[in-house]
Amino acid sequence: MLKQHENYLTKLFLKNISIILIVFIFLSFFLNIFEEIKYFENKESELYYPIILTILNIPSIIFEILPFIFLLGVMFFFINLYDNEEIELLRANGINNTKITMIISIVSLITGIIIIIVYYSFSANLKSLYLNVKYKYSDAGDHLAVVNEDGLWIKEKNKDGNRIFIINAQVYKVDKLEKLKIIELDTNYKLINTIVSDEANIIKKKWILKNVKIYEDKKILRELKDYRYLSSFNSDIISNLYSNLNSLNILQLLKLKENYKSIGYSATEVKLHLNKLYSIPFYLTLTTIIGALLMFKLDFIKSKFFLIVIGVLVSVIFYYINYFLILFGKNETLPVEAAVWLPQVLIFLICLMGLTKLNES
Repeated sequence: MLKQHENYLTKLFLKNISIILIVFIFLSFFLNIFEEIKYFENKESELYYPIILTILNIPSIIFEILPFIFLLGVMFFFINLYDNEEIELLRANGINNTKITMIISIVSLITGIIIIIVYYSFSANLKSLYLNVKYKYSDAGDHLAVVNEDGLWIKEKNKDGNRIFIINAQVYKVDKLEKLKIIELDTNYKLINTIVSDEANIIKKKWILKNVKIYEDKKILRELKDYRYLSSFNSDIISNLYSNLNSLNILQLLKLKENYKSIGYSATEVKLHLNKLYSIPFYLTLTTIIGALLMFKLDFIKSKFFLIVIGVLVSVIFYYINYFLILFGKNETLPVEAAVWLPQVLIFLICLMGLTKLNES
């Protein structure tokens, strides 16, 4: 059973987090809906599509700004305590600054774990649905590219729309595909021919295939050293197939990582994303501690607006520390784990120094 003061502080903290969350949901809706309206303005679609897409996208947007929401939630939590003069009452009953900070930090840790296990999967599923709906109305609606255990698969049509191409490459290495097969079909999916190649340079959309064999009715029709194939994809487009990893849940990300490895493609971005997800509960906890330290150390500042501005600045600083280190991880200058967890360690050390002197406030 929670003690009475722990129960009260937990409810007050979650109440403030919820209020900030609701505010940002409405802000996200109004900011995002204009983008969706603009996207559909020249497309034949129902009027309600921008609203539906905005609703589907909001959980993913909220997930990205959770640390900022928690920091503001912590600051408003303490503003409520100070305004109602409850801080002094808690201290008079033997509940010091450290205890208050520990209570809300544990709540943040537990909430962070629930968010990763439950909320992120919900958010990823909605984001996937959001992208699928938008994909149908995009200019690339007739094209599809996926990675699975059998390699890279691409489905596309030619410019005239009278040919369908199914492409499979067992190995993908940045600007090159290896063990490539291109199946050409008509619009009724009747086989026209099959192109087999040892490798293809895909830097440009005009692929350069090497050591090519063209089959028709299971017989070799032609053998060529070089062959040009005009595609809708190049290496840059293919490398961004899963650039929006927020549309995949943790199990799908783990599977994607293995699929990337199976075709010889770097899984760095997937590893980065997974480590970022694993770090969320700790990041939210550290954000909570930072917020508490700011409010205890800056209790002499009476302006609520100024306090919130300081909180926003601190949040922005932490964001850019994370951002730049993750860039080093993407470039493989730093190991993935170091790129994600080093900022957490730095914030933890700052928190540790602050906590040792917290009760001096």
